Amino acid sequence: MASSGTGIPIPAPEAVQVLVTSLADESPIVRQSSMASLKDITALNPLLVLECCSAVSRGGRRRFGNMAGIFQVMALGVRALDKQDVDAAFMAKLAKIATAEMISSKELNADWQRAAASLLVSIGSHLPDLMMEEIFLHLSGCSSTLPAMIQILADFASANALLFTPRLKCVLSRVLPILGSVRDAHRPIFANAFRCWSHAAWQYGIDFPSHSLLDADVMSFLNSAFDLLLRVWATSRDLKVRTSSIEALGQMVGLVSRTQLKAALPRLVPAILELYKKDQDIALLATCSLFNVLEASLLSETGPPLLDFEDLTVILSTLLPVVCFNNDIKEKSDFSVGLKTYNEVQRCFLTVGSVYPDDLFTFLLNVSGFLAKSFIEDSIVIELVKSRLKEESLTFGALCVLKHLLPRSSEAWHSKRAFLVEAVKSLLDEQNLGVRIALSELIVVMASHCYFVGSSGELFVEYLVRNCALPDQDRHEPENSKIGAFCPIKLRAVCEKGLLLLTITLPEMEHILWPFLLKMIMPCAYTGSAATVCRCIAELLRHRSSSINNMLGECKARTDIPRPEELLARLLVLLHDPLAREQLATQILSVLCYLAPLYPKNIYLFWQDEIPKMKAYVSDTEDLKLDPSYQDTWDDMIISFLAESLDVIQDIEWVISLGNAFTNQYELYTHDDEHSALLHRLPSGYDTLRCLGMLLQKVDDRAYVQDKIDWMYKQANITNPTNRLGLAKAMGLVAASHLDTVLEKLKDILDNVGQSILQRLLSLFSDSYKTEDSDDIHAALALMYGYAARYAPSTVIEARIDALVGTNMLSRLLHVRTPTAKQAVITAIDLLGRAVINAAESGASFPLQKRDELLDYILTLMGRDDSFADSSLELLHTQALALSACTTLVSVEPKLTIETRNHVMKATLGFFALPNEPAEVVDPLIDNLITLLCAILLTSGEDGRSRAEQLLHILRHMDQFVSSSVEHLRRRGCLAVHEMLLKFRMICASGYCSLGCVGICLHRKQMDRTLPSNFSNLPSAFVLPSRAALCLGERVIIYLPRCADTSSEVRKVSAQIIDQLFSISLSLPRPIGSTSGTDIELSYIALSSLEDVIAILRSDASIDLSEVFNRIVSSVCVLLTKDELVATLIGCTAAICDKIKQSAEGAIQAVIKFVTMRSSELSENDISRTTQSLLFAVVHITEKHLRLETLGAISSLAESTSSKVVFKEVLVTAGRDIVTKDISRLRGGWPMQDAFYAFSQHSVLSYQFLEHLISFLHETPVVKGDVEKADNSCHFVDRHVEDDDVFQAAVIALTAFFRGGGKVGKKAVEQSYASVVAALTLQFGSCHGLASSGQHEPLRALLTAFQAFCECVGDLEMGKILARDGEQNQNEKWISLIGDLAGSMSMKRPKEIQNICVILTDSLSQNQRAQREAAAAALSEFVRYSGGFNSLLEQMVEALCRHVSDESPTVRRLCLRGLVQIPSIHISQYTAQILGVIVALLDDLDESVQLTSVSCLLMILESAPCDAVEPILLNLSVRLRNLQVSMNVNMRANAFAAFGAMSNFGVGALREIFLEQIHATLPRLVLHLNDDDLIVRQACRDAQGTLRRIAPLMEAEGSDGVFNSVSFTSDHQRDYENFIRDLARYLARHIPTRVDTYMASIIQAFDAPWPIIQANAIYFASSMLSFSDDQRILALYYSQVFGMLVAKMNRSTDAVVRAMNCLALGVLLKSTNSLFWRTARLDRLDSTRRDTEVKK
Repeated sequence: MASSGTGIPIPAPEAVQVLVTSLADESPIVRQSSMASLKDITALNPLLVLECCSAVSRGGRRRFGNMAGIFQVMALGVRALDKQDVDAAFMAKLAKIATAEMISSKELNADWQRAAASLLVSIGSHLPDLMMEEIFLHLSGCSSTLPAMIQILADFASANALLFTPRLKCVLSRVLPILGSVRDAHRPIFANAFRCWSHAAWQYGIDFPSHSLLDADVMSFLNSAFDLLLRVWATSRDLKVRTSSIEALGQMVGLVSRTQLKAALPRLVPAILELYKKDQDIALLATCSLFNVLEASLLSETGPPLLDFEDLTVILSTLLPVVCFNNDIKEKSDFSVGLKTYNEVQRCFLTVGSVYPDDLFTFLLNVSGFLAKSFIEDSIVIELVKSRLKEESLTFGALCVLKHLLPRSSEAWHSKRAFLVEAVKSLLDEQNLGVRIALSELIVVMASHCYFVGSSGELFVEYLVRNCALPDQDRHEPENSKIGAFCPIKLRAVCEKGLLLLTITLPEMEHILWPFLLKMIMPCAYTGSAATVCRCIAELLRHRSSSINNMLGECKARTDIPRPEELLARLLVLLHDPLAREQLATQILSVLCYLAPLYPKNIYLFWQDEIPKMKAYVSDTEDLKLDPSYQDTWDDMIISFLAESLDVIQDIEWVISLGNAFTNQYELYTHDDEHSALLHRLPSGYDTLRCLGMLLQKVDDRAYVQDKIDWMYKQANITNPTNRLGLAKAMGLVAASHLDTVLEKLKDILDNVGQSILQRLLSLFSDSYKTEDSDDIHAALALMYGYAARYAPSTVIEARIDALVGTNMLSRLLHVRTPTAKQAVITAIDLLGRAVINAAESGASFPLQKRDELLDYILTLMGRDDSFADSSLELLHTQALALSACTTLVSVEPKLTIETRNHVMKATLGFFALPNEPAEVVDPLIDNLITLLCAILLTSGEDGRSRAEQLLHILRHMDQFVSSSVEHLRRRGCLAVHEMLLKFRMICASGYCSLGCVGICLHRKQMDRTLPSNFSNLPSAFVLPSRAALCLGERVIIYLPRCADTSSEVRKVSAQIIDQLFSISLSLPRPIGSTSGTDIELSYIALSSLEDVIAILRSDASIDLSEVFNRIVSSVCVLLTKDELVATLIGCTAAICDKIKQSAEGAIQAVIKFVTMRSSELSENDISRTTQSLLFAVVHITEKHLRLETLGAISSLAESTSSKVVFKEVLVTAGRDIVTKDISRLRGGWPMQDAFYAFSQHSVLSYQFLEHLISFLHETPVVKGDVEKADNSCHFVDRHVEDDDVFQAAVIALTAFFRGGGKVGKKAVEQSYASVVAALTLQFGSCHGLASSGQHEPLRALLTAFQAFCECVGDLEMGKILARDGEQNQNEKWISLIGDLAGSMSMKRPKEIQNICVILTDSLSQNQRAQREAAAAALSEFVRYSGGFNSLLEQMVEALCRHVSDESPTVRRLCLRGLVQIPSIHISQYTAQILGVIVALLDDLDESVQLTSVSCLLMILESAPCDAVEPILLNLSVRLRNLQVSMNVNMRANAFAAFGAMSNFGVGALREIFLEQIHATLPRLVLHLNDDDLIVRQACRDAQGTLRRIAPLMEAEGSDGVFNSVSFTSDHQRDYENFIRDLARYLARHIPTRVDTYMASIIQAFDAPWPIIQANAIYFASSMLSFSDDQRILALYYSQVFGMLVAKMNRSTDAVVRAMNCLALGVLLKSTNSLFWRTARLDRLDSTRRDTEVKK
């Protein structure tokens, strides 16, 4: 038993033993706490801790489950010992414990073994000899613990090299004899030990170079060990043994003698090299060892190199493939390993190169196959040359090494520059990607060191250019040619960067690069490098802009450099793609700018002006991608650039030379379809042909032109659509100047299609051959004919077109099957039609022969079926082209026949039903279709009436799309209708021009002359249609709903449609004898208003859509005639049933507007038919809102016209439905119920419902309670009704009335508001009683009525409350609901409170318990708002106080809650009465009543006067202290909070009394600061928490710092512990007289029912004792608490308690009050145990 600093005995050894024992606790937090405490106290008494650890460790792991923890603590203790405290015997004992534990198992490297080894290493730091002797005892060949002992020695050497090295001889002398018997499994441990020992000796030699400990004996031992490791272990089959042995040998080579090392090298080097066949980690290890070997054998200061270069060749050959390791890395985690290996390999080569630079150079060249034998010096005989290695990895490695060593060995290798250049040349044809990358990098390094001159430099530059042209995947690269992670993209990037570096940073390379780079533009194989080459050329010319003429002169002087025409042709071909990689277009344009002086002098200024514009167009590629036609625009810019350039040059010979250059360019792309077409058009070949076509326009030599077009057709690959189109456009460009020549060529081609004998034979046996071959030729011919007509002069094409169509020559082109061929033929026909239109525009109009047959051809080629669905992308393209071609043919003369017109419409109208995607194809197709329909309308009929009929015919076909439920179909339909109306209005206004001209034009005059002569003499009334022919009433009701559509675009277009309809109608003549009363002036005013609305819609301004629609309807209402109005109303059913809700609503709104504004014009028959249409719509509308809107329209019709006809049918139908139908199951609800809502909105219509509603309020179900039964069950009294259906109808009618909002009914409800509310509230309680017994229907019926009442009086908040909790059956839920309802009513209607409360106060005496509870719940809320009614308040307080003794706990607590909610201005006069009630109820048997009492006390104390509280202050404090230990969380929290609130009254005479209560409560408050429940913690801690409120009353200095600290406000366990320590320190120093009281209370909490509170009490008590210096307190409690903690560790089942016990024991033992225990030992305990054992 140890003593504290005051002489108080404490069981310190037992405490330490408890802590040590806790290391094996099953809970991790206990183990962590005990470890933390032991770490803290170990430094104070390391011997005691070590003794306790020693005591518990006697049984080993079998008796103690955490030996790792024990050994960790022991290691800490041993390290903490002072030198004078180190007892060799005790250390030997500990060492034996550790070794005994280690030898008890055959496991290796377990956590407890590592901890035991750490203990032995710690012992060795004090007594190295003792530790080693203990280990030496177990160093025998047969011991299973031998590896563990060796590992300890290795760890000791790593940790204490200076202590270990002097004892190395002893270690080696004992280890060497047993090395031969070590098993393979243990050899890695021994090898690692030798590595550590050797490193320690090396470290010792560095620190003490003058004190060498490596005497002869040690060297002998090392040599022996070295020899054994080398001869036996390094050749083991076990890879781990070999690697560890090689690693050890690599460390030992610096210690063994040179003789030993030289003898070992023949074995050591191969052993190391053998490891390179393994993985990367082993390769790194082997390379590090190899570097040590090379450094020791080559760079020794005591003699020459031990290895000749001949000996090094195998080493170097093995190292070269290792360079690839860094490039094989795929995982980032392994990247550092590969990089380290790569660096170590380079260090090895650098070491060899420092000794044998010339030999290494020759080796690197030969190992890569660079040199022939003639380059090898006779003095060097390299066996490797005879069997030259072909592996690409060797070549790659050699190149990497050369790249690394070249800058570092430049002086040594200066004389071998020519050899290296020739060697690199020999590898330029290498195909392996890795070798090419390394070679490219080496070329750049060589160039930077001026290795290249003359033609050899050009060769290397071309190599870089060739690799810059690589695609992303090299097609010619063999599968096995990759090294590591290399890919073509990487090689290309390396070469591009290298070429730019040579151009920009090396001025000496300029004479090689220029003008050689111009030559690199031309080869087709180098097309991919064009951007980089052009950039380099531009950089060269930019840097030497001052001498650019000289540079261009150099270009002309060299015959191998391409001519300017060839360069221009090549660059224009390459210019085709504006989005090409590396901004190719911009780079080419920059080069052309610089090269302009090479071309005829006139071109320079033009290019200086034009090229910047082209560069600006392609500068922003992202913006360019947004333009779908960017490629066509760019192509046209290139062709225009070429054409204008040729015009500027005006040199026919130069132009012909350029044409030949274009021809040569095409031949470069015979296998490249994309490039073989600017010769027809521009993607390279495509571009080449079109350029050639433009060029031929400028040439007058017919023979030259004939030759070139023959060549163009012969060379073009017409099987490719792009090439085919390019050829056709090229032919068209040529036809602009040589039409007859082109047509002759085309006829010749057509005549020879399939005429060869071979083709005929193949077509007999293969339809596919015949189809594919002829399709391609026919498609090409069709396009060439089309573009020839398109570009040919208008004055000469009529005869050619007539010959082509009239002789059926074109029909030979129609038998095609493939989609692209069909598209080509359709395009050709379209181009023919456009040529006719262009001729008409030029004044040379003529009819197109067999136009109807051509239309039929197009419709056939279009391939449209009847399904109009599932169209493929190619088919959609074909159909879009076909529709465009149809439009073109319809627009030319002669006019369509009726049959052809109907045939075209039938074949095309269904396209409107196409899906919306793909939009890029479908949208143009729909646009083409709309254009076609407009063209048909414009060209149909002979007069206005026939065109009106055609218009209505088309519009009626479009109705299905206009009213579709799919938005894009509605949009398409409306757009089509609007476009057709525009065209029709144009006809009505000024006639028709086939070219689309408006007003009087030359074309129209020409057409007018072709009209029948009898039309010219007729009045306009006969030529134009009548207004009635437009059927405006029918049309308006179709398009009017679209003005309210969800789509803004549909709304805009539909408004414009209506405007067009009325604009047309006002411009048409009225029938003779028309009696319309519509005023023309008003009509034009209305039309102007409509156009204003359209202008607003077009501006997309922020407008009210409903206002816009209203203005449209108002205008339409004025514009319609009487007959049109009736037709509109009768046809409203479809509009009201529209599939779009907003549109249907708009139709209803329009109907209401029409019947309101023009009701006087409607006859009874009109009203009847309109009512029928509306009712028909009501039946078919399933959406409830639309149904109500339609009923509103019926109400408006009844109110504005004859209500008798309307209401009679509606009311009869409603009565019949109640009897004959299950109205609750009607789909979409019962329409007549909706009718009640509609009628209740009008005072006239709802008057008949008023008496029924009032009587229903008085006939509300009366609940009769059975007061004689204890269960208080309820039931409904029988009603005097005829049947249940009538009762159900009454309920529905009541709900309908409340929700209808009629003025008369609402006024009645307002007058009876109090009685209605009171009755509903009381019945609410009764119905909840029924619902709790399973009868839910009465409650649901009442809730429905209550909800309707809320809607009627406009109390939305009360409705939300009912909807949220109305059907909750739990007692608290529905009582809380009543309170919420009362609060809501009090806020909304304060004037009604008095009347309601009078009724409810009397209801507290009801016999039914549920009604009393409902009344109490409502009154407890209403009392808050009764401040303005003094007499009422007094009456309510008296009733509430009287009923706090009610038999129902619910009534008791509700009455109390009501008392504390008296308005603040009145509560003071009732405070004493209320406090008396609270004191009585604090002892109530019902816990809910107690909880309510505490809560109410907390509320009343905030405003209570002192004189009311003082008499009961002590009484309240005692009761609250009892409630603070309640198991109810809310009770505890409120009790703590209420105690804090009472601090306001603990002043004056009561201060001392209350202060005693504070000191008695303070420990409990502190402990519950860390309560499991948040609300308890908040009650104790927050800004208004109890601790903050009572702290000032303690009048102790410095308390603010404690209670305002971060630790106090935090919820973290560590912060709470810090706060406990701070508070304990504060209390012990500033309030020492109260510590006794605190300790007594805290010790009581040791047995609290909450484990966390026990833990808090334990830590608080230990902290108090650790800071207290009161000897009396320490004498009373120190040993008591200490003993309780020790005992509690063995008894507690809660981990948190045990963990805190451990921390508390640590706190007590660390305190300054426990000084003497630091010398305590286990002697007495041990003697006691020994005595016990003797007695036994």
